[in-house]
Amino acid sequence: MSALPQLIDQFLEYLEVERNCSKLTLRDYRHYLKTFDQWFTTMAPSKTLENLDLNTIRRYRVFLANKLTDKDIPLKKVTQNYYVIALRSFLRYLIKNDHKTLEPSKIDLPKTESRSLKFLDREQVDRLVTMPDTSKEEGVRDRAILELLFSTGLRVSELVKLNHPQINIERREFGIVGKGGRARVVFISERAAEWVERYLSVRKDTFKPLFIRYSGRVIEEYNGDKMRLTPRSIERIVKKYVSLARLPVDATVHTMRHSFATDLLTNGADLRSVQEMLGHKNIATTQIYTHITNKQLREVHKTFHSGNK
Repeated sequence: MSALPQLIDQFLEYLEVERNCSKLTLRDYRHYLKTFDQWFTTMAPSKTLENLDLNTIRRYRVFLANKLTDKDIPLKKVTQNYYVIALRSFLRYLIKNDHKTLEPSKIDLPKTESRSLKFLDREQVDRLVTMPDTSKEEGVRDRAILELLFSTGLRVSELVKLNHPQINIERREFGIVGKGGRARVVFISERAAEWVERYLSVRKDTFKPLFIRYSGRVIEEYNGDKMRLTPRSIERIVKKYVSLARLPVDATVHTMRHSFATDLLTNGADLRSVQEMLGHKNIATTQIYTHITNKQLREVHKTFHSGNK
């Protein structure tokens, strides 16, 4: 078997080429597996991947449980799991390519506490999207961003890649290639379409990106691609208006995605359709929303709980 660093590099190439994983996923997996490589080389020098066993994995997990972040705090349970998930995926890749090693299915993941699902109700969404000062071009842009996030459930990485030529305002739809290279059609509400159209009408530039920055130096090369807003900029914009709206929920871009899905399901959309619109690979991912949108459970509580009499 090849040296561990070489095998890790081959695995990362496989993720990039065959699985079409994002640069962010590749960065994370590289970090997780390099951490394992450093620990394995130092703490288990007599071991090889061929004789990797569950006792060695247990020792590695103890190491993760005591590992400190850059802020000198222990890794959260969910973060520790990410390291183990990456290792299991790596071992699965090795076995698929005829390398002898520990069967990854033998490595269990401990259950972690379910994180509460944050979302905004319709009244809170309306408060949020009306916060920008639309007398200014930048404010019109921000209103269009907020409306589009709630209207489509786009991930921030998908939003920043949008170019205005791909948006069909008349049909209120556009196509994207999302996470994992999965293509899907995205639909826009009437209100969101109106604000995107208004934003484009006040733009005097010919830059390709749908959403551009208004600070810093103007760079026109590559169709103005260097004027494109970054994911971090979008996050800051959302945070700014959440603060101005004084919402009780510490909402993020992903909260808008949750709100999009919750709004659809609450109003009767079926789970499969919402799965398609969110671009989820597995319906199990979409099912996290069902416990908060189940009308039957609400009616059972209303009918039978003594506090409602």
